Amino acid sequence: MSGSELLNIIRLAFRRTHVIGTDQQGIIIALDLEGRLFAVMNGLVLNRVVATAISDRSNKNAFLNPGGDALWPAPEGNRYGYQYTTGAWRVPPSITGAVWEVVEHSDNGAVIRAEVDLVNNLQTGIPCEFERRITIAVQPSLLTQQVTEVIRYIGKRPLQKDEFLLAPWSLCQFDSGAGSKVILPIPAERDIWDMYASSASQRGAIGDQYIIDAHTESRFQVGLGKAIPWIEYTGPQPFRVRRSAGPIPAQQRYIDIADVPPEEMPTRSGARFSVYCDPAGFMEMEACGGCPAKLNPGMELHVQVKTEYHWLGPNFQG
Repeated sequence: MSGSELLNIIRLAFRRTHVIGTDQQGIIIALDLEGRLFAVMNGLVLNRVVATAISDRSNKNAFLNPGGDALWPAPEGNRYGYQYTTGAWRVPPSITGAVWEVVEHSDNGAVIRAEVDLVNNLQTGIPCEFERRITIAVQPSLLTQQVTEVIRYIGKRPLQKDEFLLAPWSLCQFDSGAGSKVILPIPAERDIWDMYASSASQRGAIGDQYIIDAHTESRFQVGLGKAIPWIEYTGPQPFRVRRSAGPIPAQQRYIDIADVPPEEMPTRSGARFSVYCDPAGFMEMEACGGCPAKLNPGMELHVQVKTEYHWLGPNFQG
């Protein structure tokens, strides 16, 4: 899909956009699609796009995932997560219906912000602002997107460690297929684990690299710990993508982000990155920030995520 085609689909759905750079080389921000980002190089949208999820709308019966690059709150499941407050899995309407606004912008960047009232599986209310501070740099065959992902607590009282877990969680989606894989430095045993069923047949070390085969007949998700510096995706598309995440403050810790039943306690496995692969033909490169022991009014939880898009196809127009 071209950048101009994506803009047209979004506008026909009566949703707002903001563009950093151009629809040939830049980032399309879909403000009314959870503030999602769609990278464009050589006129081609690089992230996964689900057009029907843009023209239609999520409701209590179904969550429609349009693709792109989104900021969500972690964790997903366990007793402190945000997806099971009604008993069944759902994306809260405070996220799908959030009103994102451009609060700053320049030729190569923008800051977007939305109020999102969270309720965790303990039924603790956590009023927040979500903010994405985005800058890009365009070079021949390279688009670098840097985003500081922020969740700001705007509640009036401190929350103690037995009341919450919360971390910014950046999910970046791509179409996948035969030959799709994620590459990373070979991890120590403690720095890689399965969040659901075993994915042992999909991953392993080859030479000095660790390979995760993203083409799968069963969904799986691999957690990656704090020692992993980056992950890189290549697939059938004419580009490759590397994601890295900055360090978290010393007083914070990475947390268990897995989608597990809400009555379960979180494990000690703290994810800096994760890789989710789905048999429907898409995958996610995910990066996480940290969680403090206590959440004070006005506190900002943030992580800087760098996404480097390397163009591999012909006829790049810089």
